[in-house]
Amino acid sequence: MKFDRIRLRNFRPYADADLDLRDGVTVIHGLNGSGKSSLLEACFFALYGSKALEGTLDDVITNGTEEAEIDLHFTHADASYHVHRRLRASGERTTTADCTLEGPDATVEGARDVRAFVVDLLRMDAEAFVNCAYVRQGEVNQLINASPSQRQDVIDDLLQLGRLEEYRDRAGEARLGVEDVRTEKRGELRKVESQIEAKEERNLYGALDDLESTLADIDAKIDHYEDQREKAERTKDEAESVLEEYEEKRADLDSIEADIEELEAAIREAESEREALQERIGEARDRIAELETEVEDRLDAAGLDAATEAAVEARRAELDEREERLREERTESNASATGLRNQATNLAEKADDLANRADRRDSRAEELRAEADEAEAVAEEHEEALAELAEEAADLAARFDDAPVDRGEAADRLADLRDRRGEAGERAAELEAKLESARERVAEAEELLAAGKCPECGQPVDDAPHADPEDHRERVSELEADLTDARETVADLDDRIETLDALVEVEDRLADIESERNRLEERVTAKRETAAEKRDEADERASEADDLREQASETREVAAAKREEAEEAEARVEELTADLEALAETRERVDAVAERLDRIADLEDEIERRREQAASIAETNDERRERLAEKRERRDDLRDAVDEDAIETARERKTDAEEYLENVDAELDALAEKRDEVQTKIGGVRSEIESLESLRAERDDLAERVDALDSLHEEAERLEAMYGDLRAELRQRNVETLERLLNETFDLVYGNDAYAHLRLDGDYELSVVQKDGSELDPTQLSGGERALFNLSLRCAIYRLLAEGIDGSAPMPPLILDEPTVFLDSGHVSRLVDLVAEMRDLGVAQIVIVSHDEELVGAADDLVRVEKNPRTNRSTVSRSEPSAVTGIEAAADAGAGAGESD
Repeated sequence: MKFDRIRLRNFRPYADADLDLRDGVTVIHGLNGSGKSSLLEACFFALYGSKALEGTLDDVITNGTEEAEIDLHFTHADASYHVHRRLRASGERTTTADCTLEGPDATVEGARDVRAFVVDLLRMDAEAFVNCAYVRQGEVNQLINASPSQRQDVIDDLLQLGRLEEYRDRAGEARLGVEDVRTEKRGELRKVESQIEAKEERNLYGALDDLESTLADIDAKIDHYEDQREKAERTKDEAESVLEEYEEKRADLDSIEADIEELEAAIREAESEREALQERIGEARDRIAELETEVEDRLDAAGLDAATEAAVEARRAELDEREERLREERTESNASATGLRNQATNLAEKADDLANRADRRDSRAEELRAEADEAEAVAEEHEEALAELAEEAADLAARFDDAPVDRGEAADRLADLRDRRGEAGERAAELEAKLESARERVAEAEELLAAGKCPECGQPVDDAPHADPEDHRERVSELEADLTDARETVADLDDRIETLDALVEVEDRLADIESERNRLEERVTAKRETAAEKRDEADERASEADDLREQASETREVAAAKREEAEEAEARVEELTADLEALAETRERVDAVAERLDRIADLEDEIERRREQAASIAETNDERRERLAEKRERRDDLRDAVDEDAIETARERKTDAEEYLENVDAELDALAEKRDEVQTKIGGVRSEIESLESLRAERDDLAERVDALDSLHEEAERLEAMYGDLRAELRQRNVETLERLLNETFDLVYGNDAYAHLRLDGDYELSVVQKDGSELDPTQLSGGERALFNLSLRCAIYRLLAEGIDGSAPMPPLILDEPTVFLDSGHVSRLVDLVAEMRDLGVAQIVIVSHDEELVGAADDLVRVEKNPRTNRSTVSRSEPSAVTGIEAAADAGAGAGESD
């Protein structure tokens, strides 16, 4: 697995950064605090999200921005992947707004799902990634300082042995679970066997036979009584049939008598109705005579010659024609009056509007003259301000007469001095670190000398190759002198920066004054032009006002003429309205005649209709008299057909049958109740028998289940033991391999003859074996030796993972963040050898963050990180290493130096 490209937007100090990462050894260098480690942290964060951060998401987004984006392109097992994360700051909280991973066969969305996919793809979570491939700044001694148990947990997790322990725990939990279930089922089996024994003692099958015999006797009695009850019911039914026939005939007789009474009443009512119709016909004839008289009296007033429908229609047509003519003329006159009245009103309003517009023109002219005066006053104020700015500019320019730089050069000179100040400060920090390391070695040497041991190798002074700590003291003196010079340089640069800071402020103020003077000169010209334009516009507005007043006078004269014409048209409208009202009265008289003629026709129709109704009533009454005679004959026949003696006999037989049925029902109810009790008991016994059979089946199932659980328990015990034995075996094999790889790596980077080899036992206890066979704890090594020891351990673990999991595994890049913090120049050369060896062993991509010159010169690919002191934003750039540099050349040079020593 390797990183191909990282692109950042608003991530920590990077506003916008885009970097391709290549194969081989890449060194990222720059000043302290420039953001080198942030590049690696961005790659780590892209893969694992917030799990990869030491802080929170709130620390990630660049100050002053609300969103950040991280894009990582990487290759794993010859497949390309792209991770995109977008963060958004909302209020006091930062959240992941978007997170996607795109691969050759899948697209994953959501921060949790992406992290889970990466863990599954790389077969390591964020913690494992750090422990395996990512040596973060300040954590170089993390594994060496860990306890054996902590070291064991870390390495077991990396080698996937933790899963075997997890599987063993699961098998143990399964075994305990099976024991619980087996115990429970054994208890259930004992309980069921006890229940079966109790039921078998009750002789349930014998009790069932006795109850079924009793039930048969009860059923025989019930059958006898039910036969007798059926005979009684037949007798009762025959008696009821006789009585029902009697009741039917009696009902028919009552119905026929009711029909006779109804027909007699209907005949009487119909005769009364026919007489009433004859009276109404007479009344209608009298009303027709009255209406004919009223028509004759109204003919002259309506303008009619005859009282006919045709004469009425002709008169109405004549009135309609005249009304239409009068209405058309009135409409035209009314429209003309309205139009003239509207014209007069509109002209009067227009005259008023013209007068108002003239007044507004005069007001506007006065406002424009006032605005012109105000613009001239503002121009005079600006001219005074220009004079003051010219005087201030002359005073500021005089400050450059004795300055160390010319005007316009201060900002560039200041940036140059700040870069030099940063380099000088970094140099002083490096010297302080080296001085501290040298002082520690002097103290260690003096302590060992006091104990009679060599300060270099720890052997007794008599047999040690280096017994004098004076060389370390000379190194301390040299570093103290160099540090004093470096601090003096920093102080001198700080003084010069302070002077130039003040001159940059003067330059900025002079630029602001020049800009302000240009702005004020432009505004003076603009204000004077505005004043002239305002005065010209005021004269135009006054002339327009005179023209508008003249137009208003002419418009008022035309409005008066239109008003007179409108009054004449309104008088004609009133005359036509009076003619239409007279015509309406005449139409009402014609309508009165027509209404009476219609009423006469309606009354004649009513007389004819009532005659027909009277004839129909007479015909209906004749039919009713015929039906009445038939009903009276049927009534007499029914009275002769009723036999009173037979009816009384039927009543007696019915009473006897009902008494027997009442008594037999009580006896049957008692027998049925007794039968129900026996059947209930039989059901209870049968239920007990079924329960017994069910318990026997349950006993058999439980016995089989207990046997199966015994077998499963034995299998779980074997599985638990297998996982434990397998983990112990694999751990021992991995410890042996890791110890071999660790010694190979340490022999490469450490050239001291005092140490024979390194030892890693089965409990992950680390020790350094000296030539005499004694062992040292790694914490007793010097600072540089401890750092190299831990880097060797990290690289050995990396090799073990790459070679020991399914053959050759696609491991992530080997990342070293500031690995030289605790190393002097000699140890740095050995680190270069270690990096070269890891590359030769097949590590495709090694990324190192460092400002050490030896590592920078040893890079296959060089990336520089710079921070702008004004914007506090970092940028990345790539510079090709020279032909004579590179990790191989550096390793060869280090090897040559070792031989010369």
